[in-house]
Amino acid sequence: MAERAIKVAFQGVRGAFSEDACQAHFGMDVEIIPYPSFSEVFEATENDSVTHAVVPIENSIEGSVAQVNDLLLENDLMISGEVVLRIRHCLITMPGTKIEQIKRVYSHPQALGQCRRFLSQYPEWEVIATYDTAGSAAMIKKNRRDDEAAIASARAAEIYGFEILKEGIESDHQNFTRFFVLEKHPKTSKDANKTSIAFAAKNTPGALYLCLKEFAERGINLTKLESRPRRNKPWMYVFFADIDGNVEDPNISDAIGGLLRTAAFVKILGSYRKAGEAFDPLANKSH
Repeated sequence: MAERAIKVAFQGVRGAFSEDACQAHFGMDVEIIPYPSFSEVFEATENDSVTHAVVPIENSIEGSVAQVNDLLLENDLMISGEVVLRIRHCLITMPGTKIEQIKRVYSHPQALGQCRRFLSQYPEWEVIATYDTAGSAAMIKKNRRDDEAAIASARAAEIYGFEILKEGIESDHQNFTRFFVLEKHPKTSKDANKTSIAFAAKNTPGALYLCLKEFAERGINLTKLESRPRRNKPWMYVFFADIDGNVEDPNISDAIGGLLRTAAFVKILGSYRKAGEAFDPLANKSH
């Protein structure tokens, strides 16, 4: 049977950073389909409307995307790859707008947080959080107001016919977002060198220590460990961990086997090839 053509879902609208991440992983010619929410992205992948999804999981300044972590627990999609994207934010407006005219600025909460230092220079602006960076640009285009601006990518400005008033307004120029590539039934990859898991420790003294001991005693490196509250279970937490190594490696497999005996629950989220050099959209202007 011939393999299905690749279709990739992302959250947002055309010009979103997630669209750049899709193209960074799959190439410029892949079919990419936007969805309004993360839950719809997961649903589309679960019901085979698309073959893959690309979702942001954490930013180097603002931290993890909590909703995506929750959806990873609630759904059966597996991580099959990761992308690291260099994030460059721009202040974009309708053509002809001067910075002195701006009264309102729109963007995604993460983008607003990443540009906090720049925005603090203009305390008179009303800062309004929206569901998407490029979506903010689309909204301003629809409003056609010359006193509104969006914080979004340079490509969003190009797509919606906007001017860039300021480029590189992020507080820290070492600003990167990590994305997961998701699919229902990924093929086993011998090249995988990173594994993501989620687990909950038992509610007993030293329980977390015993869980982590499974990795420490085998010399396995945990590159990330983060806790999230468990839904519908107040004051109980899930730990998300990234591990150097392939889940098929005997050492990793033994550690996870030990964790299954020690923890309250364990979920393997995926084993995949870790991202290489960060993709910089401005250095790849062919799109």
